[in-house]
Amino acid sequence: MSDNIYENEFTEDSFWTKTKKFAKIAGEVVLEPALKLYYAGKDSDTPTWAKTTVYSALGYFISPLDAIPDFTPIVGYSDDLGVLVAATAAVITYVKQEHKDKAKETLKQWFE
Repeated sequence: MSDNIYENEFTEDSFWTKTKKFAKIAGEVVLEPALKLYYAGKDSDTPTWAKTTVYSALGYFISPLDAIPDFTPIVGYSDDLGVLVAATAAVITYVKQEHKDKAKETLKQWFE
């Protein structure tokens, strides 16, 4: 396993548990990049180095060890969003349209 503690935090179950439980609180702005990264990370075309970046960012997102606790009103997810956006920028070449479409479809199911 990786030396990155946040990559080690990532599991399928913990990702889906947190995103579903806190969807309304975190909002679409935070969840959209998380879902795009998730779907890119599951793609066999995504290289290992990019998956490491993806799973590290998603591990940070689901980790209770956060720079700003998620329960802090208004700003609780701002650090998560920053990490997710930075990771997306780093692996943008591997975020395909199909990943974006899946993320939007998931959000549509949760927020409509």
